[in-house]
Amino acid sequence: MKRQANLAWTVIGAIAALLLAAMWVAPLLWAMSTALRPEHETVSAVFHWLPQDWTLAAFSKVLAAGNVGRWLFNSALVALLVTVVTMALSLTAAYAFSQLRFRGRGLVFAITMLAFLVPFEALLVPLFRMMNQLGLINSYAGIVLPQVVAPVVIYVFKQFFDAIPADFREAAVMDGAGPLRILWSVYLPVSGNIVWAMAIVTFIGAWNNFLWPFIIVTSNDMMTIPLGLTQTYDAFGVRYAQLMAAALIGALPVALAYVVFQRRVTHGFLAATGLKG
Repeated sequence: MKRQANLAWTVIGAIAALLLAAMWVAPLLWAMSTALRPEHETVSAVFHWLPQDWTLAAFSKVLAAGNVGRWLFNSALVALLVTVVTMALSLTAAYAFSQLRFRGRGLVFAITMLAFLVPFEALLVPLFRMMNQLGLINSYAGIVLPQVVAPVVIYVFKQFFDAIPADFREAAVMDGAGPLRILWSVYLPVSGNIVWAMAIVTFIGAWNNFLWPFIIVTSNDMMTIPLGLTQTYDAFGVRYAQLMAAALIGALPVALAYVVFQRRVTHGFLAATGLKG
């Protein structure tokens, strides 16, 4: 009886997983189907899951426009800079909060964690005024700098560093190593998976960020791919096939990055939660 109950729950779980997967895949398949249609089919009153006339015209028009390549370059550069700077700041901050003893450490960490309670939207006006005063409007620095402080990444790294035996650091101190050398030579080698996981998550978040580039960017040449997608229209209205084609082109690098580093991301989250994969 118990075996039958377990089998029933297994079947139910499998069905639920398949339904959830279908709910996730369906919009992606529809985007691909739309991108492979001629424009007149995208506004047809007759519904078809598959294109009646398959064509790559939308992709060729998007690529021929000349802007998508620039937007992809901007997104890649911004996401890479955000990831590198965020990792550097978060690792050093987490190591300081976890392993160093200094006056006001608990207060500073508490203030850092309070940033969880402040939505980014509430900071748009002061951040924009600050970037304007610094002359960083419509610049890579203006896009990158407000995105590099990540309290959640600092918290994850700190929790991981707290679990590393103190003997490691004490041995390095006895050998005359300083804090940065200890972080680089002792803590990073045993934190590879969690660092990769946080780096990929940060990269994807920066790549997909729309709101802040929308506020800070004022020229077409500085747009990132999420912002550039809003320009996929003309005097006759939105070109849905071209919009979906541009969206798929923009999503492809992130999808490839996740596929390549999927194992590292999984192992990193398992390490962060104290589980073994």
